[in-house]
Amino acid sequence: MSQNLVDNPADPADPADPAEAGRGLARPVDTGTGPGPGHRVGLRRGLRFLLRRPGLLLSVAVLVLVVLASFWPDLFTSQDPLKGVPSQNFRGPSGTHWFGTDELGRDVFSRVVHGAQLSLKATLIAMLVAFVAGALLGMVAGFVGRWVDDVLMRFVDVLLSIPALFLSLALVTALGYGTVKVAVAVGIASVAAFARVARAEVLRVRQAVFVEASRSCGARWYSVLGRHVLPNAAGPVIVLATLDFGSSILAVSALSFLGYGAPPPAPEWGTLISDGRNYLANAWWLTALPGLAIAATVLATNRIARALDGEWSRQR
Repeated sequence: MSQNLVDNPADPADPADPAEAGRGLARPVDTGTGPGPGHRVGLRRGLRFLLRRPGLLLSVAVLVLVVLASFWPDLFTSQDPLKGVPSQNFRGPSGTHWFGTDELGRDVFSRVVHGAQLSLKATLIAMLVAFVAGALLGMVAGFVGRWVDDVLMRFVDVLLSIPALFLSLALVTALGYGTVKVAVAVGIASVAAFARVARAEVLRVRQAVFVEASRSCGARWYSVLGRHVLPNAAGPVIVLATLDFGSSILAVSALSFLGYGAPPPAPEWGTLISDGRNYLANAWWLTALPGLAIAATVLATNRIARALDGEWSRQR
């Protein structure tokens, strides 16, 4: 009897008692449809992760507000950022003008809100250029190897030897002024870091056992690259993009501050600080409050990137 039980273990889907089976009381089989307990556990874990970190929760809220201001600025203000009332110039922060007014009587808060669209658009273009170009260079160098790797990495080393801001200045001088050109210059200056990370990850994944097994089974190189190498090497590059997002905001704002961004009266964040620096003695809010918006956005993105980079993986 005991040997029979060992040779024929009970199926979890079978009824616990033969008497129950005879009465039609067999346990139902889970078909896998609908949200299981794993989904609820994951949701609770994510909420607990956020609630235990109030700084991270505040950073997410700040970033959500910036994104909403970039796409729907009318949610926050109904005033025209380009229209001024000369009789109300240099008014300090108040209930009517939260960030005060500038030398032409324009509402600074509305200019900061509408400027988020220009600055965030330039940052996203810069990150897209750096991500695509850098990942492509690193992927080709790591996957092909040999002399192609040597040539591409020497080019990347040249880019790394030049400070990013100086390289951006040289590129934007050659390309010309404008928000998109500033974004392209900042993106090209960040290509080298993405290329190095992408190459390192492709080299690591290329030597994995499952990649060697796929090659030994006769898989084509593009199949190995698309199905195995790229999906497993993309994670650290995406994390680098989140980490570099704040640096790109600072770089775009710095070039706008120097006058390479959109021409006035476009309310880019760097341009707002540059316009207000001549009035620091009697109108400190013209530079302090737009600078506070930039600092809050950069700190929020860095906090979220740090959480994604290490804290969430350790919790899991």
